[in-house]
Amino acid sequence: MRFNSFLESVVKIKHLELFGEKSHVKMSPPYRLELAKKMKEKSKSAKKAGVMALFYPNVEYETYLVLILRKTYKGVHSAQVGFPGGKYEDEDNDLMITAIRETEEEVGVPKSMVEIIKKMSPMYIPPSNFMVHPYLAISESTPKFIKQDEEVEAIIEVRLLDFLDEANTITTRVPTSFNVEVDVPAFKLNDHIVWGATAMMLSELKDLLKQVL
Repeated sequence: MRFNSFLESVVKIKHLELFGEKSHVKMSPPYRLELAKKMKEKSKSAKKAGVMALFYPNVEYETYLVLILRKTYKGVHSAQVGFPGGKYEDEDNDLMITAIRETEEEVGVPKSMVEIIKKMSPMYIPPSNFMVHPYLAISESTPKFIKQDEEVEAIIEVRLLDFLDEANTITTRVPTSFNVEVDVPAFKLNDHIVWGATAMMLSELKDLLKQVL
């Protein structure tokens, strides 16, 4: 999709109601919602994070979304695909500032290029006890991405039409912390399998976009 057409449509999302769990459940692992319910009390004291779903024009003025592949490390989100973003810091005035600051740190997009369109539904992450607040944003210029080598293995540029293509919604088999493998819904984007919390947030993003595109 040409970025000028995307721009004309995406601003309408500001006035839409969020889908929340109705969208999240479509891409939820079978055990995920039950686990979140069990940890409802713990979630009240969860750490906070802000992440960004940033759309932008590539050099050919087609609409793209940036995701990241995280580094392999000793942690629950090792080597997973996610949005740029990270933990709320005391100097951040709010979680939108967190998302903007972390996006600049992780993929090099300066805050002057970012326009926030809408705050989406928060997502609780039981394994790491984080409440993640995603923001839909645009950059009207083509970013010159610079990855943060300490945390980011690769920057993944996803074409909007590929993200919206139902053929890229799949089922895949993944290991769990219970030492068993389960079938989970996922997105296949640029040959990366995206599942779990990121897929659930992407599901709401997709449902919002489908209302206006």
